[in-house]
Amino acid sequence: MDTLQGKAAVITGGASGMGRAMADRFGAAGARIMIADVEGPALDAAVAELNEAGVDAVGVRTDVSSERDMDELAEAALSRFGQVNVVCNNAGVGAGGLMHTLTTADWRWLLGVNLWGVIHGIRVFLPHLLEHGDGHVVNTGSVAGHTSYPNMGPYNASKHAVVTISETLHHELHQSGSTVGVSVLCPGLVNTNIIDSERNRPETLRSPIIPPDPTPEDEERIQMLLAIYEDAVKPPEVAELVYRAVLDKQFYIWTDYVYAPAIMQRHEDIQLGRNPSFRGQLVDEDQNAKMPPRAG
Repeated sequence: MDTLQGKAAVITGGASGMGRAMADRFGAAGARIMIADVEGPALDAAVAELNEAGVDAVGVRTDVSSERDMDELAEAALSRFGQVNVVCNNAGVGAGGLMHTLTTADWRWLLGVNLWGVIHGIRVFLPHLLEHGDGHVVNTGSVAGHTSYPNMGPYNASKHAVVTISETLHHELHQSGSTVGVSVLCPGLVNTNIIDSERNRPETLRSPIIPPDPTPEDEERIQMLLAIYEDAVKPPEVAELVYRAVLDKQFYIWTDYVYAPAIMQRHEDIQLGRNPSFRGQLVDEDQNAKMPPRAG
């Protein structure tokens, strides 16, 4: 795909954060946009702003964990555009906790969005993309799909699954000689609202365990996290990387190299058959550590 001019893109989780930035970037390149999001007011506001900027955009309220909602999203996209070219399975939520404290509701909520949202997106759109051939799938993974930091069990599991699903799809497309491309976006920390994901958690999947009031140490760590996220990579920077990856048919999309040493160390542990190396928490990595991009 050498241009997005006149093409149609569907972006889940498109009302805010990275998804919204993708909508802005693709729209600026001349693409027609359908954004799907579970937050109705934010969805309406995003569509209005895109339209005001001259982008042909429409929104569909969608719970990506719902098979029916995703079926209806695909029907709406094909009805509106006739042909869909780019599918960004981007919707995601974040949650954590020690493994022994997690409930079934915790797992169901996070895997429903982060994993089943990608599965449904591939299921409903990939046959159409394969039929016409001028298409690209972008699945939002994470550096958490290449690492296993503590207190992030469900999130890590979901993102490891997204990475291997994307790699599997890449091999299948290559094996069949398809012209459809696939990328997996593996961001580190990005300045989005993911740390406030609980705002979109359905009542039916609320954890029945009432957490204790935060201690002063907890409050201090929360403020530290907010400061780290405030200084993290900005969504428009990520959207630019995604845009270029779609045009270049690039598979892995990395937003920074802060976590490269952790990923390399994990691979070395696996290769040498040694126990996993403990590196602390995900946010404990040196957020200022940078590595030069690899050639090619």
